[in-house]
Amino acid sequence: MGSLLARLSDISAARWRRLSVGLFFGGLLLLGAWLYRDYGVSWDEPTDHQNGAVSGRYVAELLLPELLRNHPTLATIPPLAGYRDNDHGVLFELPVAALGLLLTPGDSRGYYFLRHLLVFLVFVGGVWALYRLGCRYFQDWRWALLGAAALVLSPRFFAEAFFNGKDIPFMVCFALAMLTLTRLLARPTAGRVLLHALATAAAIDIRVPGILLLAFTLSMVALEMLWTAADNKNNTDGPQQPRPARRWLALVALYLAATAGLVVLGWPALWENPMGHFAHAYRSLSQYNWVPETNFYLGRYVAAARLPWHYIPVWMVVTTPVPYVLAALAGLAVAGRQVWQSGGARLRTQAGRLDLLLAGWLLGPVVIVIVLRSTLYDGWRHLYFVYPALLLWAVRGAWEAARVVRLRRRVWPLAALALALGGTELLRVAYQMARLHPYEHLYFSVLPGAAADRLMERDYCALGFREGLEWILAHDASAEITIHASSHHPLYNNLLILPPQDRARFRYLKSSAARYYITNYRWHQPAYLDSVGPEVHSIRAGGVKILSVFRRE
Repeated sequence: MGSLLARLSDISAARWRRLSVGLFFGGLLLLGAWLYRDYGVSWDEPTDHQNGAVSGRYVAELLLPELLRNHPTLATIPPLAGYRDNDHGVLFELPVAALGLLLTPGDSRGYYFLRHLLVFLVFVGGVWALYRLGCRYFQDWRWALLGAAALVLSPRFFAEAFFNGKDIPFMVCFALAMLTLTRLLARPTAGRVLLHALATAAAIDIRVPGILLLAFTLSMVALEMLWTAADNKNNTDGPQQPRPARRWLALVALYLAATAGLVVLGWPALWENPMGHFAHAYRSLSQYNWVPETNFYLGRYVAAARLPWHYIPVWMVVTTPVPYVLAALAGLAVAGRQVWQSGGARLRTQAGRLDLLLAGWLLGPVVIVIVLRSTLYDGWRHLYFVYPALLLWAVRGAWEAARVVRLRRRVWPLAALALALGGTELLRVAYQMARLHPYEHLYFSVLPGAAADRLMERDYCALGFREGLEWILAHDASAEITIHASSHHPLYNNLLILPPQDRARFRYLKSSAARYYITNYRWHQPAYLDSVGPEVHSIRAGGVKILSVFRRE
């Protein structure tokens, strides 16, 4: 009877898990389908689209030359040879450009709606990868689902999950590669090696910093080999693992060869001269010169190539919900204490080595960019790929607090209070996301709106231009509307997502003769002169002024 009840309990638990996980991801997909048309076109999206189209033309030239000659759109795309951005990976951009050509030919509005939906679907894949990593780390699907929910309840990441076609897909592929690496370390087989090589190559084919995955993989394999050999040496009575070093070396050779081949396969610019073109892409990354080469940071303009060491840590803290930061610090502290108390012996366990991998994932890239004084801009988006590790550590901190509540009666009121305060703050974060929409990427956690307005970069993605243009259309019935902008790029980008008849009403003038002037205050923090006319409309997100429309009467 007891066995039957236990079996029924297991069946019930499995059904509850499938139902909960299914409802979570199903609800996430429905939420994305509801919201994806709300966002403007970010600064880089047209350029990213052209990068994919250029590589798509190159592939068509090689595989389908008749299509190139007969298709009017393909013929207008620049050739890959000599293209200025052929050092950018296009694993995401090429299929998106191809789908846009097939599904929305000649329709820029339809294309950007499609693009935003596709970026979000990739993001959902990253939420799933984080959930699976959590299942392996915590051995409990409920804590894993909490980590996945934390990624969704990360305002900046949720917003950029619709329009950031570089950093979000890269973060997703990096998380997938970490998942395949943990599976490989748990049970090394040729199949798992090839799957990990595929995930590694996918990350590299989106952004060159994906090569960090090679370092993580080789380092963790080296530790496996070292400690397995030491365990065999010390364990004279127990079973020995047969030649683990030789087995791992063979798997590493397969991994490196497969990764190299898959990187070339997924990056058309490498097809003619793989080593030379990849070296060029790496040099371009390490010596990148960003124009205008300044970041607005802590109330002043700082050269992008000479950022203070605290630039990344400060951006991470002020844009991440406070409970995540505090819980992650607690999780790291507990893990460090366990290693210290064990004299390092914990690192010989599978759980300890997973702690080491996750700590390296979170801290390693941050330390590298600080030590190398890397050129960075637009906040910390270049390091978004470490965020899943931060969330896993945050859940670890919450898990430790919950364990204290269960086991230590003397301190359980304090731990219970911390959990309650954290949960309340997350409800406030969800409320803020709803209020900020569609500008969740302007979320600041510990800075009031006035302080963020004065100290930090504003809408560097320039999404507010769409709403500004729509306001002008709604308040000006003229057949032709002349407009000027602080930068023509975001203005042009957001014209592309307007209906064709509305887009046709605007005429851009490169002079002060235009009736309307629109700005998102990037690289211009002081107030504008009266020569641009009075301010007739502004957009604020959480107290941060992100766009103004001026009109000459």
